[in-house]
Amino acid sequence: MDVRSDAEAVVRVAVGTLWETPEAVRPDDAPALGALADVGAWVAGLDADRQGGDCVLSQLLLGERVLVTAIRSDGWAHVVAVEQPSERLDPRGYPGWLPAVHLAPVEPGVDGAAQVVVDAMVTALRATPDGPVVLPGVVLGTRLAPAGPPVDGWRPVHTPGRSEPLWLPAAHLAPAPTRPPTAAEVLAVASRLIGVGYLWGGLSAYGIDCSGLVHLTWRRLGVPLPRDASDQAAASQPVELGAERPGDLYAFARPGQRVHHIGIVTADVRPGDERRMLHACYQHQRVLEERLPADRTATLVGAHRI
Repeated sequence: MDVRSDAEAVVRVAVGTLWETPEAVRPDDAPALGALADVGAWVAGLDADRQGGDCVLSQLLLGERVLVTAIRSDGWAHVVAVEQPSERLDPRGYPGWLPAVHLAPVEPGVDGAAQVVVDAMVTALRATPDGPVVLPGVVLGTRLAPAGPPVDGWRPVHTPGRSEPLWLPAAHLAPAPTRPPTAAEVLAVASRLIGVGYLWGGLSAYGIDCSGLVHLTWRRLGVPLPRDASDQAAASQPVELGAERPGDLYAFARPGQRVHHIGIVTADVRPGDERRMLHACYQHQRVLEERLPADRTATLVGAHRI
């Protein structure tokens, strides 16, 4: 059954990329557009300028639900990513374009029934336990529906668009969280992403941006957050500066403009007003934990608590 317009669908590739328009795609974006969407190869082939280009809006993980709003004759689908809230752009979710081949129809009773989450930075789904790889590049935070109990250290899972279960190491999975995370859990997940390269619109261990880091951290811990920094600040509870604590968020904006950068507080404020955060930094082209430099402090507009 094909994906239809005005219907829900699910992502069938490990990491799908959401584009501003199909016409914004560049020749060296081809690896991200294929049937398997090789995001690792795509990011590796981008220079720093293209990693920071704004033609990419966000990314979608395997099994993520979308609402298909249009399908073009050239194979592109316009979707709303309903699991990535974006009140500013569309109250239904985050809108954008991706190849229709990256989507599969919703299967009643399977999709939406995720009970486990990928806890490895990157893993692969195989045809059989320790068998040939069918779907490489599955990343941290991907939610999956089990297809049975573990067998010799391997776990079968349902995957969109495939009739037979695929397998991955049981150690690469964790139970889907059922309670709000602690600050220590938030920082533990975010810290694992230190060193990941910066990618505008990125939402995976292959590349990530500032709001993607916040969204993915809480997604791994079972908490849905908006996709963009300004929406994340608006959806969280303001905290008076000086009262922030580890696990809160720092928001940054220029005078008269909306929040453009966000990071995770990693330490209590120290004497001399020293502040520290973990964030995906465009200037350093990677995720890092650091003391707020002067240029960041100059645009710090608030702290927020999830």
